Formats: sequence, C-alpha cells, structure tokens
Amino acid sequence: MLPYLAVFAGGLIGTGLRFAADVALPHPDDGFPWSTLIVNLAGTFALGWLAGGLWTRPSTPAWLKAGIGSGVIGSFTTLSAVMASLTILGREGEAALAALYLAVSLVAGLALAVGGLKVGSSLANRPMPTEVTDDGATL
Repeated sequence: MLPYLAVFAGGLIGTGLRFAADVALPHPDDGFPWSTLIVNLAGTFALGWLAGGLWTRPSTPAWLKAGIGSGVIGSFTTLSAVMASLTILGREGEAALAALYLAVSLVAGLALAVGGLKVGSSLANRPMPTEVTDDGATL
C-alpha cells in the first residue's frame, strides 16, 4: 500500500511543479513550447540520474522509487504534452517549428538520459547500467 500512497503524493508534487513551469514560461499556440521542452528534458536527466545512482542501491525502498519515478517525474514530464504541443503547432501552420521541437526533444532527451545515467553511476561509484529493468517491485 505504501508505494501507491507514494505515487499519489509524488503525483501531486510533480503536477504542481509542472503547472508552475507552465505559468512561469507561457507561450502562444504558435510559439515554441519552452516550458514543455525544459520540463521533459529536466525530467529525463533526473530519471537517468536516479536509475544510474540511487536506484542501484539495494537499500533504496521500492516505495521511494515509485514515489519519485512514477509519481513526481511521471506527472512532471508527459509525452502527452509533447504530442499536444506538436498538434497545436501543426494546426497553427508551424510545421517547421513542430519538426524542430520534435527533433530537439528526441536528440536532447536521449543525450540527457545517457548523461543522467553516467552522472548517477559516477556519484554512486557504480558502473553505468547497460539496461534498466523493473522487476515489478516498484508497485
């Protein structure tokens, strides 16, 4: 039951942070969605850092992994926000801006995920994981 409560509480935190980012960096429908990009890239790095470091420690409780990963980061970053931004840019006739946004999201997202894994691994004094698995213990 504790992992479910942690995800719920983390979801409240992540959603609040996401809303704050959207308020701090508003953009028109035909403008570049900076808040969504920054949020998703920051979350990608954070998740990589956690997966490469904190989560490799056997002492890290499953409820904490679930609360931070699925809860905070899962509600902070969303693929649906990326898709919504791409759809809106397309509707507004900004196909080139939509393509740029998608390319930056993919390339920078992958780079930051790898960077996060490397940083997390080095801080934890462990080798970078070659695969990140979930044995179902987080929920």
